Amino acid sequence: MEIVLNAYHIKVKRICASCQHKECMGDGTRVCQKMGLVVEQKFVCPKWQMSDSLKNAGLQTGGVVRLIGTAEIVIH
Repeated sequence: MEIVLNAYHIKVKRICASCQHKECMGDGTRVCQKMGLVVEQKFVCPKWQMSDSLKNAGLQTGGVVRLIGTAEIVIH
Protein backbone atom coordinates (compact mmCIF):
# COMPACT_ATOMS: atom_id res chain seq x y z
CA MET A 1 0.00 0.00 0.00
CA GLU A 2 1.43 3.34 -1.07
CA ILE A 3 1.25 6.41 1.17
CA VAL A 4 1.27 9.88 -0.38
CA LEU A 5 1.43 13.34 1.18
CA ASN A 6 -1.09 16.07 0.50
CA ALA A 7 -0.08 19.73 0.15
CA TYR A 8 -0.11 20.13 3.95
CA HIS A 9 2.16 17.12 4.63
CA ILE A 10 -0.65 14.83 5.84
CA LYS A 11 -0.13 11.15 5.01
CA VAL A 12 -2.89 9.62 2.88
CA LYS A 13 -3.14 5.94 1.97
CA ARG A 14 -3.53 5.47 -1.79
CA ILE A 15 -6.58 3.19 -1.70
CA CYS A 16 -10.20 3.33 -2.87
CA ALA A 17 -11.29 4.72 0.52
CA SER A 18 -9.34 7.95 -0.15
CA CYS A 19 -10.26 8.30 -3.83
CA GLN A 20 -12.26 11.15 -5.35
CA HIS A 21 -14.08 8.71 -7.66
CA LYS A 22 -15.57 6.36 -5.04
CA GLU A 23 -19.28 6.29 -4.37
CA CYS A 24 -20.60 4.59 -1.23
CA MET A 25 -23.98 2.95 -1.72
CA GLY A 26 -26.69 2.64 0.92
CA ASP A 27 -25.86 -1.02 1.57
CA GLY A 28 -22.19 -0.20 2.27
CA THR A 29 -20.72 -1.27 -1.06
CA ARG A 30 -18.29 0.98 -2.89
CA VAL A 31 -18.55 1.70 -6.59
CA CYS A 32 -15.71 3.19 -8.60
CA GLN A 33 -17.33 5.90 -10.74
CA LYS A 34 -14.45 5.83 -13.25
CA MET A 35 -14.41 2.06 -13.79
CA GLY A 36 -18.03 1.23 -12.97
CA LEU A 37 -16.99 -1.65 -10.69
CA VAL A 38 -17.96 -2.68 -7.18
CA VAL A 39 -14.65 -2.47 -5.29
CA GLU A 40 -13.21 -3.16 -1.85
CA GLN A 41 -11.92 -0.45 0.51
CA LYS A 42 -8.25 -1.22 -0.21
CA PHE A 43 -8.64 -1.56 -3.99
CA VAL A 44 -6.40 0.76 -6.04
CA CYS A 45 -6.89 1.49 -9.71
CA PRO A 46 -4.67 3.52 -12.05
CA LYS A 47 -7.28 6.31 -12.07
CA TRP A 48 -6.94 7.00 -8.31
CA GLN A 49 -7.24 10.68 -7.40
CA MET A 50 -7.09 12.07 -3.86
CA SER A 51 -10.51 13.18 -2.57
CA ASP A 52 -11.10 16.90 -2.07
CA SER A 53 -11.57 16.49 1.68
CA LEU A 54 -8.18 14.77 2.01
CA LYS A 55 -6.53 17.38 -0.22
CA ASN A 56 -7.62 19.95 2.39
CA ALA A 57 -6.72 17.89 5.46
CA GLY A 58 -4.29 19.93 7.54
CA LEU A 59 -5.41 23.25 6.11
CA GLN A 60 -5.78 25.47 9.14
CA THR A 61 -9.07 27.17 8.38
CA GLY A 62 -11.03 25.30 11.02
CA GLY A 63 -12.92 26.90 13.85
CA VAL A 64 -11.87 27.54 17.39
CA VAL A 65 -12.80 25.05 20.10
CA ARG A 66 -13.29 26.50 23.56
CA LEU A 67 -14.08 24.49 26.70
CA ILE A 68 -16.59 26.13 29.06
CA GLY A 69 -16.73 24.32 32.38
CA THR A 70 -16.56 20.57 32.08
CA ALA A 71 -19.85 19.79 30.34
CA GLU A 72 -20.13 22.10 27.32
CA ILE A 73 -18.00 22.46 24.23
CA VAL A 74 -18.64 25.51 22.07
CA ILE A 75 -17.40 25.44 18.48
CA HIS A 76 -17.31 28.72 16.54
